Amino acid sequence: MSKSEEPAKEEKAGKAQKTEKKKRKGLFSLYKIEKDKVVRLRPTCERCGPGYFMADHGDRYTCGHCGFTKYKPSEK
Repeated sequence: MSKSEEPAKEEKAGKAQKTEKKKRKGLFSLYKIEKDKVVRLRPTCERCGPGYFMADHGDRYTCGHCGFTKYKPSEK
């Protein structure tokens, strides 16, 4: 048999190809550039000081370094 007469290889049927790219997080979610200034999107920790951003959990902000929690004002 020559190469042209070989049967075509079948692809694996069980796995689907992933075509979506993951959204890049990192610095893109912490800062926003407006004109010539950099704006911080999340607050910094009151205990740890600048450089430690607080995580946004919907109803509160939490510091991952020291565990400090700051609740957001309720919207009633």
